[in-house]
Amino acid sequence: MLSLDVRCDTMEELAYIPLSLGDIVHDILLAAPILAWVLIVVVYVSKVFYEKVNARVNNHWVAVYYTRKLIHILAGGFAAIMVYLFFKEPFIPLVLGMLLALLTYLPHRTGKLMYWFQDPNNIAEVYFCIAWGLCIASTWYLDKRIGVVPVLFMAFGDGVTGIIRNYLFKRRVKHWSGNLGMFIMCTAIGLPIIGTIGIVVAAVSSIIEMSEIIDDNISVPLSSYILLLLAKLYGIL
Repeated sequence: MLSLDVRCDTMEELAYIPLSLGDIVHDILLAAPILAWVLIVVVYVSKVFYEKVNARVNNHWVAVYYTRKLIHILAGGFAAIMVYLFFKEPFIPLVLGMLLALLTYLPHRTGKLMYWFQDPNNIAEVYFCIAWGLCIASTWYLDKRIGVVPVLFMAFGDGVTGIIRNYLFKRRVKHWSGNLGMFIMCTAIGLPIIGTIGIVVAAVSSIIEMSEIIDDNISVPLSSYILLLLAKLYGIL
């Protein structure tokens, strides 16, 4: 049986990790209500939230930006926590992430956007889902913290960043205030899961988020993922 904190220290161990049908069935049964919750958040809760915020601020894009961050936290963040605590293998989470990527990409292809959070000019929410699935699945049997922590940074850390900036400036803008909030949130996440190295990774991710060269749904998880992978390989994690 796999424990909640699966870690393998050698490539030989990685080659002989057992995966049972029972693990798959267990995770499918867990994934079903999580997927249902995510869909409820995306289709209903976030739409109601958007309408209330838009009625208050009278600005579509401000309301959209708040709503995107709500989805980050309530859907992506919650699902990542559930996967970290209760799932036994990485393949169902990977399928879940790719399925949600497809479901968020199709409205862009058909032109029938979910207007309360989707922007016709970017597909950031698709990147979020892909990064979510790939990060969690790819290092599960090495040390699943390497994949889960970047996803939590992306969901909660970047979510707080956007909320702070939107509140202060009422528009999508890069500003240090958001990065400070992100650093505090990511440190609070990283310390109990990966120890003091979490402070370093939180700082680097928060700085990289400032860049507009790469979408932060890619740059934030990728930067923290690489740092944690290197830390693991060099015996720091």
